[in-house]
Amino acid sequence: MKKIQILGTGCAKCNKLTESAEAAAQDLGLDYELEKVTDMMRFADFGVMVTPALVVDGEVKAAGSLPKPEALKALLES
Repeated sequence: MKKIQILGTGCAKCNKLTESAEAAAQDLGLDYELEKVTDMMRFADFGVMVTPALVVDGEVKAAGSLPKPEALKALLES
């Protein structure tokens, strides 16, 4: 099971990344768990300074941007 974490404060971009990541995971047929991390102290644990950020299985895949759907799928598969 993939663990997908969205790091963000709940802003519009953070919410959009959450929706997009969930849609991409479903399109790929992944078995996944999605967690929204809103505690800024936890962002530092990942070394993330800008949000939104996408973390897959503990590895930061994107930060400070909204990857396009196809790019998101590639990030989730890698």
